[in-house]
Amino acid sequence: MFLPSPMTTGFSLALLGGLSACGTTAGQNGQGPSNFAPEYLSIETRLLDNDLVNFLVEMRGARSKADVADYAKCAAAQYALIRGFGFARHVRTNVQESDGIWRGDAVYTISAALPKGSLTLDAEVVVANCKDDGIPTV
Repeated sequence: MFLPSPMTTGFSLALLGGLSACGTTAGQNGQGPSNFAPEYLSIETRLLDNDLVNFLVEMRGARSKADVADYAKCAAAQYALIRGFGFARHVRTNVQESDGIWRGDAVYTISAALPKGSLTLDAEVVVANCKDDGIPTV
């Protein structure tokens, strides 16, 4: 796992093909068995401000925009923990697909205390769920 220094303004992590989910597995979010076999290609983070972070993710084999958003959410939750924070709040996610590559551009705030708003994440819980679902994090 790459641990950025507090002064790092961004980093890129190319994930190897070995991080692909495989075979017939339980679907994300308890959706039951499926042939969902995504290939998680990359995560790039950009620190926009002290608590505002942009996540750029790429993957193949997404079923919908929700799969790409989940990948970005997993990256945001792990990043919050790496930076010593316990929470993240979703600001926005844009998703595009071109030639079989799905790209997500998400922005999250990170904080030590539970932020106001309805789109908050408990980073430890989200990271645990991502690992259960086979979604890599930074």
